[in-house]
Amino acid sequence: MMFRLRSVNSCLRRLLHGGAVTRDQVLEQLQVCSAEDHVFDVVGKNKAKLTVDHVNYAVRLLWQFQKERPEMLRTVDLIKSHQQFLTLRVLAENKIDLMDDFMLIDILYAFLRLNVEPHDSLIQQLVSEAWLRIDRFPMASLSKFAVCLNDQHLQHSPLMGRITSIVNERLPTIDDARILTALMISVSSLVSPQLRDALISRADHLLHTTDPSNYNIPRRMVQFLRNIKYIHRPLLERCNEIFLRNIPRLDAENLSIILGLYQSLQFNNCDFRLAAKQKLTELIDSSTDPFSFTKLFVALAPMATPEIRERLENTALLLADELNAQQALAVAEALEEIQSRNLSLMNKIASVIQRNLHLYKSVEVARITQALFLLQYQNPELFATLRNILIKFLQHSVFPYEVTMLTRVLSMLPCPRLEEAVVSRVDAVVEQCNLSELNTISFAVAKWVRNDQSYRHNTHSKYVRLLQTLNRCGHERLQTADRLDLLLDELKYVSGEWFEEMLLDETMITLQRMIDQINWTNVPELAFFLTRINHLSPPLMDRIASVTVEHIDKIHYSATYATLLPFSVLNYDPPQVDELYDACIKRFTPHLSSFDPHLLVLLAYSLAVADHFPEELIRAIFSIDFLGKLDSQLETLPDALNMRTRLRLMELNRAVCLECPEYQVPWFHERYCQQLHRKGSGSVSPVQQQIHKMLGEVLGGINCVQMAVVTPYFYTIDFECKLDKHLKPLSYIEPSTLQISDRGKVHWDTSSLENIRDELPPGAQRVAVDFLDSKYFCKNTHHMKGEALMRKRHLEILGYRVVQIPHFEWNSMELSTHDAWKEYLKKKIFR
Repeated sequence: MMFRLRSVNSCLRRLLHGGAVTRDQVLEQLQVCSAEDHVFDVVGKNKAKLTVDHVNYAVRLLWQFQKERPEMLRTVDLIKSHQQFLTLRVLAENKIDLMDDFMLIDILYAFLRLNVEPHDSLIQQLVSEAWLRIDRFPMASLSKFAVCLNDQHLQHSPLMGRITSIVNERLPTIDDARILTALMISVSSLVSPQLRDALISRADHLLHTTDPSNYNIPRRMVQFLRNIKYIHRPLLERCNEIFLRNIPRLDAENLSIILGLYQSLQFNNCDFRLAAKQKLTELIDSSTDPFSFTKLFVALAPMATPEIRERLENTALLLADELNAQQALAVAEALEEIQSRNLSLMNKIASVIQRNLHLYKSVEVARITQALFLLQYQNPELFATLRNILIKFLQHSVFPYEVTMLTRVLSMLPCPRLEEAVVSRVDAVVEQCNLSELNTISFAVAKWVRNDQSYRHNTHSKYVRLLQTLNRCGHERLQTADRLDLLLDELKYVSGEWFEEMLLDETMITLQRMIDQINWTNVPELAFFLTRINHLSPPLMDRIASVTVEHIDKIHYSATYATLLPFSVLNYDPPQVDELYDACIKRFTPHLSSFDPHLLVLLAYSLAVADHFPEELIRAIFSIDFLGKLDSQLETLPDALNMRTRLRLMELNRAVCLECPEYQVPWFHERYCQQLHRKGSGSVSPVQQQIHKMLGEVLGGINCVQMAVVTPYFYTIDFECKLDKHLKPLSYIEPSTLQISDRGKVHWDTSSLENIRDELPPGAQRVAVDFLDSKYFCKNTHHMKGEALMRKRHLEILGYRVVQIPHFEWNSMELSTHDAWKEYLKKKIFR
């Protein structure tokens, strides 16, 4: 609106410069127009009199009328096809030389908004003229021009590069947050780390001077962070505060956009999610048109109660036939996210998608295919059609990210063998792929190898060749990498067998080569990566610890969780271990009320694993207010995170009860644990069955050992035996309540959950024997992880002597005979 008024005022000044004597009757007629038809009437009657100012005013008025309407009521196509609109286009193209800088950009912007194609000669001429003048543009026009280039998908053009350079030079002079944020989004694909930081700093400064009721400014700042995939928590939190203040004014579209941006950034704010959920629920009755309802459905369904979700699905079923192609895609993805089982709705959405398939771009077809496949939607004909479309897109694609995405989605679909066209296209771009893309392609190839029956009978060179190329490209990319931040960005989502077998060792060598680049900004991300790959690297972790201790005041308080994670999970104490934990605890303690509840639980649990129980943190979590807030938040979280948080709260509750009785925190997870045990039925491995049998032999009878014993506080230990004061085995009066089915599944008797243990004779001891498989150890060493040690501590507090049998000892060459295994167990138990 500001741009429009400025231009109109400028126009009026020029037109009225001559005083009242020279009235501009054409302008007066345009000024009283109230609809597009009126504008076209004036243009048609005054073709010969139209000046460049008249053309500018008319075009911008047409866009203004459209902008004021809801999107579904706009009539851009009718305007474009009107004869007088063509007149305005021709006149504009002929009068470009007469336009001043403001007008040139304003008219370009308006024509693009009225859907004139970027390849149209008018647009080409306007852009060319703007390029000639670019260095003298005021920042308002430069900002608007950048938006125009973005609209034409010219984000990576030399022209946008020049704009980025100008922004870098003139950044301190930009005092308008609206101008700055439009530029930030436009140049986001070209910013250097230095310019990124400068833009964030300027945005943060201008945010303090911005009207707090203007939520579009912070929304664009968050969009910039999403575009550059950079989480700057201080700026995010300030933007979030403004969103929270504006909840009453936010509609379904804006709430949906903000929640989507947060999801992309993996930024979770409990207060905003709860407020958004409440507001969206209030908007259900008023969101009755396809546009607003789709936005509402996408935002609310994933965090709604089952009752609200059912209501949303019923409304979606009624509106399905009115949805356009994009809306049907959005609903399909939301249905996949909530794992809907509403077959009628799925059929409706699939039919809308099917009749609009010709309108979708490659990325959209891939998203459709993935959503329907993960919904387990049964329609072989539709999937065959989607597969053919995906292959056609793939054959013509030259972008690595697009080829990777299409390849990944194609690998989901059942297919007897891989087409040569797919292999050759992947082969053509693989050299340009980053590590994340190479990893994704390796997943796809592995699936095809498993599914191709002919591969078992002869080695297909196409698969072998592709895997060899992937390996070579991965190694070359690691060996030539020279920037840690870029490498960590590529490694963010890398995982799986191919990476672990082919690239993990090379990755660790590369990271150690870049050890001097570890600084306070990348410490949390590197620490999280080491935790995720389960890899112990003392040099890297020592460096993380020293940087953290030195720069703890610069690290965001919430990032202390990721920073400490590898030390607790991988059970590693650096030389500065006490300083590290003390520094992090001092850093986050003043901000306990600012943490998302679920993150505070995860942080406290990771500290408990490392045997740290800060009193202020524990008392904050086990308060009525906090647990109530946590319950509310859990209702809005995805199921997997919800279940993980509940489990960690139980484990934290158990750890505090056992290790810090002085805090007087009650044990309130008895019923939860009983439900877990009754729900799940653990499986018994062949190794555990073997050990069970041998323990019977070693202890003098199977009645001297019990299997899968549930302890107080609900630890399940593999085997329990009792030894008297002379280390003689004692038999159990009751046989083990555990029964194993033919399929190796455990069936629980409810009596095993009562936690009743028979009394031991004086001097006797209870022995817990645990088989530790690979999950209890770091991947690259036999170093035991933190959870295994915490479990041992707790069982000892419960009165057990704990015997741990590591898998690499039990499966070693030394213990390859029956007698050797028995001797090993005797030494462990009767030591």
